[in-house]
Amino acid sequence: NGAICIQPCSPSFHGETSFVCEERKWQMFADACASLDVQSLFQVRVLYLPGYSCSFILLLFINFLKSIFPLQRISEPDFSCIIPEILSSPAIPGNIADIVELLKKISLLLSEDVSRGKMQSYIRIANHILNSSIVSNWAFVRDRNAGSILLDSVNLFAGKLLLRNGSESIQEPFISTKGYSIRKNTSGKRFDFSMEFNNTGNITGHVVIPEEELLKLPKTSKAISIAFPTLGAIIETSRLDPGFVNGMVLSVSLPEELQHILLTFEKVNKLENVKAQCVGWHYMERRWDSRACAMKSDNISSVVCICKHHHRTFKSFSILMSPTMLRNAALDYITRVGLGLSIFSLVLCLIIEAVVWHHVTKTEITYMRHFCLVNIAMSLLIADVLFILAAIVHHTALNYQLCVAATFFLHFFYLALFFWMFTLGLLILYGLLFVFFKITRSVFIATAFSIGYGCPLVISILTVAITEPKNGYLRSGACWLNWYETKALLAFVVPALTIIVVNVMVVVVVVVKTGRSAVGEGCKSQDLRNMMRISKNVALLTPLLGLTWGFGLATIVESHSLAFHITFALLNAFQGFFILLFGTLLDRKTREALRMNCLSSKPKCSLAKVTFF
Repeated sequence: NGAICIQPCSPSFHGETSFVCEERKWQMFADACASLDVQSLFQVRVLYLPGYSCSFILLLFINFLKSIFPLQRISEPDFSCIIPEILSSPAIPGNIADIVELLKKISLLLSEDVSRGKMQSYIRIANHILNSSIVSNWAFVRDRNAGSILLDSVNLFAGKLLLRNGSESIQEPFISTKGYSIRKNTSGKRFDFSMEFNNTGNITGHVVIPEEELLKLPKTSKAISIAFPTLGAIIETSRLDPGFVNGMVLSVSLPEELQHILLTFEKVNKLENVKAQCVGWHYMERRWDSRACAMKSDNISSVVCICKHHHRTFKSFSILMSPTMLRNAALDYITRVGLGLSIFSLVLCLIIEAVVWHHVTKTEITYMRHFCLVNIAMSLLIADVLFILAAIVHHTALNYQLCVAATFFLHFFYLALFFWMFTLGLLILYGLLFVFFKITRSVFIATAFSIGYGCPLVISILTVAITEPKNGYLRSGACWLNWYETKALLAFVVPALTIIVVNVMVVVVVVVKTGRSAVGEGCKSQDLRNMMRISKNVALLTPLLGLTWGFGLATIVESHSLAFHITFALLNAFQGFFILLFGTLLDRKTREALRMNCLSSKPKCSLAKVTFF
């Protein structure tokens, strides 16, 4: 496994094909066999003089030739003379790579004052390798960034298009370019595209420059838009993210003063229960970035996005659909109601703990138990609030720094929740297995804080420090840890699952230990009864938390199962309520203390006079 084999091409082609051994079979991963001779396309044949037929002048010598001959005798070619040779060549991976390189060179060397003829020739060449029938061939192009290079090259070249009479429109089956003159104090400008995607029919896309944006223009300018119905699928062939582009890729070239545009994408696959995500192509990082856009509306057939245009980063936009992102009204409703009830329950839990604190912490073991319970409730409460804030930051603010900060603290407090659960599990084992060994409160508090908050802090800081410099901390589409590129999510999943396994083992030890103790003994001490009570509470609490995240794993394994998603949403969103119920309300001493305090009219029962530890 992993061995590489390189084979020469057949005699009619030049280049080589690369294979890799996977599961004892050779799998092709790069095909550089090509029939085109790109170098011959750059040879000087005949200078383009008035009255002569078209020929292609060596790109690197154009400026030199212009400096020698009179300007009126030398004109830049529209490279139509090379089109027959390119269009007659098969769109195999090797030829695709050569054509991409050719278009890149043209866009760099001949992109000044692009005439209609030059643009027509350029997009005819690009259209040849954008055909929907050869999208699968892109998977074997040696340079995995070839699709991104093509997108950047077309954007650069089309951005220099000269407009005749204030507008221009050039269209091929798989690429279309439109341009308009725009000026201040005019109504919003709209670009409408309807293009072939595959044999099943056409898809549409619309670009609208709002009127309020046009008011920012100091002078008459031009706006260019390019539509690619198949380029999104081509770019996917080199990406790890399972999300797929579900509409056109729409590029825009605008004056720097214009920053926001409105885009409407018709969905290719009109999936009812799958969420759409508005994204922009990051020019520097060569990836889809959700920070560029915000969702305005989403229905079964189309998506409307508000996107930020920036000439150095975001020029191209589309929509992503992920089969793992189910859209269901029941899930949204359960999450909203569950989080609201969870936050309310946790606040109530902390208030009750404050009221009964001095009555339920008279012994060392009960003090330690309630100390852990309060920190569990506090960690989950803050995490729930941050969960809501992270969603707001992602959907409205579009601020990367705020999203990083929200993700960091969300990661930290969710880890703190699990590590305090781990601390509670260790406390149970301490009470059961080390009966004659006593630990002081100060030692316990120092140890508990080191585990409960120290470990999460170290893990959170290391995660952001290692992945953020590579722009791999955040996942695309949410303020949460990345998975597909850097596996940053493992910094949460591994500790959480490890703690769940440990807590399950603690529950097993509790059941076995208390079961043996109850046999043949007629009298139990108060401490043993307290220990049994604590064990029962933990036995109820730990499986519930374990089941919650266990079903989270189930949603990954069976991502299309709505039943698993609903079960996970129910258990996860109602965690705060479970802590209130099993940790506080079902505790006998807590109920007695609460009854004694809250039903009494004595001044000491006033919440204002209760000191929270």
